Amino acid sequence: MEQAHLSPQAHQRLQDELEERSGARRKEISAWLERAREHGDIRENADYDAAKNEQGHNEARVRQLQSMLKNAVVVEGSAGDVVAPGTIVEVRMDGDDETTSYLVGSIEERHDTYEVLSTGSPLGQALLGHGPGEVVSYEGPRRTFAVEVISVRPAG
Repeated sequence: MEQAHLSPQAHQRLQDELEERSGARRKEISAWLERAREHGDIRENADYDAAKNEQGHNEARVRQLQSMLKNAVVVEGSAGDVVAPGTIVEVRMDGDDETTSYLVGSIEERHDTYEVLSTGSPLGQALLGHGPGEVVSYEGPRRTFAVEVISVRPAG
């Protein structure tokens, strides 16, 4: 799994989710399974099937969180003037008059004001390391796009 660049807040939120899912949520699902078994034959028990399905989803998310947190890089906010995890980048897409601002980070980030631009996305990869005034290009599904970096500032 690639490194996830997370803000301290996102890292803590994911730690909390992992704790909840591997503790209290596991116990809830286990109790649900026990109640469902009491209803009789599990081969024709929709409640049991639903509980097993939920257990599978929960355990998959636990594994995903463990892997992500193991490989996570916690970034405070870049002090530089180039696009990096933990920065807010304002860009203008080729042909647009309006600009768009993004928080550069992991898809697991949440922000009230800005959309998150993953460092693993084609646009995110193209912008990394570039500063204001630079025009970069990246491959889209059907064509190459050009994007101008208008400004870069630390998130926070």
